[in-house]
Amino acid sequence: MITVDFKNAEKRQTLKGFGTSACWWSQNVSRDDTAQELSELLYGKSGLGLNIYRYNVGGGWDKDNCRVDNPWRRCESFYIDLNTNENEGHKGKYDFSRDKNAYSFMKRCLDKGLIDTVILYANSPHYSFTSSGQASGSLMHHTCNLPMSNYEIFADYFLDITEHFISDGIPVTYISPINEPQWKWGGKNVWQEGCHYEPEEVAAVMHIFAEKLEERKLDNIYLYGPESGEIEGLTEKYLELFLKDELIMKHLGVFSVHSYHSDRDAEVRRRFYNNTVLKHSDMRFDMSEWCELPCVSDTESINGALNTARVIGWDLCEMGAESWTSWVAVNQIGDFNGDGKDYSDGLLSATDGFSVYKICKRYYGMKHFTKFLPKGSSVLYSKTDVCDKLNIFMFDRPDGKKVMVAVNEGKAQDININCDEKRAVIYSTTQKRNFRKDFDGEHGGRIHLKAKSLTTVCFE
Repeated sequence: MITVDFKNAEKRQTLKGFGTSACWWSQNVSRDDTAQELSELLYGKSGLGLNIYRYNVGGGWDKDNCRVDNPWRRCESFYIDLNTNENEGHKGKYDFSRDKNAYSFMKRCLDKGLIDTVILYANSPHYSFTSSGQASGSLMHHTCNLPMSNYEIFADYFLDITEHFISDGIPVTYISPINEPQWKWGGKNVWQEGCHYEPEEVAAVMHIFAEKLEERKLDNIYLYGPESGEIEGLTEKYLELFLKDELIMKHLGVFSVHSYHSDRDAEVRRRFYNNTVLKHSDMRFDMSEWCELPCVSDTESINGALNTARVIGWDLCEMGAESWTSWVAVNQIGDFNGDGKDYSDGLLSATDGFSVYKICKRYYGMKHFTKFLPKGSSVLYSKTDVCDKLNIFMFDRPDGKKVMVAVNEGKAQDININCDEKRAVIYSTTQKRNFRKDFDGEHGGRIHLKAKSLTTVCFE
């Protein structure tokens, strides 16, 4: 029988919290009652209780030169391009009444009182700054859509918006001007905002942003990046270039990665921890975006919750991430397989006008962590040898309570618990029930895990 050993576990990083992205969907939430319900589900005490808000600074679109047809994959910009002659340079103005629904939704979530981190990020520069005149990438794959001559223009535009947010009371902490730079973005077929950058271009843009932060004396705003689209790949190259640039490192608050394409690979996370995180103990590493990709679990399936919880646990406990942020909180209801099931990749899914929305099973996969792990909790790491179908993650809370999250993708089984705390509160999620309280009392040193279930135990 497996023994979960709290007494001999190694204490690792301190967690900074959990978040999600408001990208593309929050602009479609127009009804006050719907906005109130969604904000409570995500950022309220009765919901996930998230403390990190990722707001998309949209690249906008020119109605006569836009190839992204789906409004859930593009975003209205605060910047209005007034340039009518290419030889006149860039002329524009700001209209901060734009992106009204998304901005109002963010403020509603802030009113819940739990958010302490707002990250402004961009999938693309404003379309008028790009080579293609579009925010969906260059006309050729793997080609940067931002001319070098416009690096400073992009930085000034982004920081103008940042300063407006701050003046309006939005507690912006980080700015992230680049997102998943290694992907091809653009070409013949496009589906969303995006911009490719070669590693040297990533470093050059980030250097310009660091210069602009100094010019504007924005001492409490930090760079967040490069939002690498995978744990390995070019990620080490980005880090190498950052480390060589003193100005970038002076203003870099977080080195961020996305953990796509490794849902079943714990080893890739262990390598990143041993080869990167441990070697740069003075840096903060975050996992800032993930969803099941490709999304093979429908929104009603326990598999979606199990996959989500396993990835969260691995990213925190094996990779060393200090915070974990999901990709979109809400996505369109989508029957991608033609079987009548919804394969939305969000925590919630909704119709285009939000006349109908629902909680996806994977929402509870995240809730099993967020409801029990406040900011300041620490990862407890143990080399306990568990079977392929069972992953167990341990944490130490600021109040001294111990937490275990068990992701059991196999048969029902019992596990032994080695800890000093005798009382336990247990919640579980299975195919038939969602986040149900199962037990509150003395655990007796043994916990039962149901088949294909999520189980969170708070020991006290």
